[in-house]
Amino acid sequence: MYPLLPIFLTTTLGVQPDIVGLIEGIADATGLMITGVSGWFADHFGHYKRVAFIGYSLTALAKPAIAMASTWPLVLGARFGDRFGKGIRVAPRDALLADSVSDDSRGRAFGFERMMDNAGAVAGPLLALALVSAGLSVPKIFLLTFIPGALAAILIIFVHEPKQHRKLAGRLRFSLSGTKPAYLRLLFVTGLFSLGNSTNAFLILRAKSFGMTVTTTILCYALYNAVSSAGSLPAGILSDRVGRRGLLAIGYGLFAAVYAGFALAGNREWMWVLFAAYGLFPALTDGIGKAMAVDLAGSAGRATVVGIYSATIGATQLFASYIGGLLWREISPSSTFFYGSVMSTAATIMVLLILPSSTKTSEARQL
Repeated sequence: MYPLLPIFLTTTLGVQPDIVGLIEGIADATGLMITGVSGWFADHFGHYKRVAFIGYSLTALAKPAIAMASTWPLVLGARFGDRFGKGIRVAPRDALLADSVSDDSRGRAFGFERMMDNAGAVAGPLLALALVSAGLSVPKIFLLTFIPGALAAILIIFVHEPKQHRKLAGRLRFSLSGTKPAYLRLLFVTGLFSLGNSTNAFLILRAKSFGMTVTTTILCYALYNAVSSAGSLPAGILSDRVGRRGLLAIGYGLFAAVYAGFALAGNREWMWVLFAAYGLFPALTDGIGKAMAVDLAGSAGRATVVGIYSATIGATQLFASYIGGLLWREISPSSTFFYGSVMSTAATIMVLLILPSSTKTSEARQL
């Protein structure tokens, strides 16, 4: 439903871009910051799967509530519940993933998870497009999101949960204690980058501003997710072999270039190129960033370090989305993307300057 949401807000409910940025900023920040708490909770009590099930269930119930919204505060409430559920599930799910593979395959595992997540994000918008073409209203499509959400909640019950993390339960604190020093530097560069990484809703609105139809806008967004899905697993495997820092820097640098492109684009034909290129950014950063966080966990709980990493992104992206919306309204749409490009360029430089070139266990102990 994601590519339909900003269109629904601006055309059906008539809200301004800064409100779209506020809604999505709060929603994304909520999910990512709650991840920090749920990660510690899962580590502390030693039950990853149970915590993840609660999160998936809440998301399944919250998404359809958008269908009943007649004003933007109601959409905000529904999105808050949706992302709150995501925040609960992500860290324990990622910890289950990390516990299920060897250290040398961690990048591959997170890359595979990102590939499958983005594959769903291709199929979902295409299915939504088919339903719109068949005459189904957007609110009814939002109601149908309960079905895949409920299926995901049921399926997590059948995931095997390794037992080794439970020996840590009961003695973990919600802190950076036990992590390697390089973990703090990872949080710094991640936060710096995320200050310019506003909600993807602005990309959809940018496409609409060039006169693209709902159909072509959804297809552009599906293309972005298709490229991300195709690139995530190879990027994860490559990070296991050559290290994560270089790929993370390439991803941030690509983001800077693509956002500059969105700012300078003169016609809608460029949207196809830019959305496709933008798909490489999450492929090179999402799974690799989490894998690096786990690499640098030290003696801290894995769900906790992934949670704190995600909370850092959430806190800074809230500001990024609101600032992006204000720049869009008060100056121009291009200024939103120029701002993101400048911030990501600064983060790219810092990645190369302060992050370790390798996070292999034998070397990371010294970092």
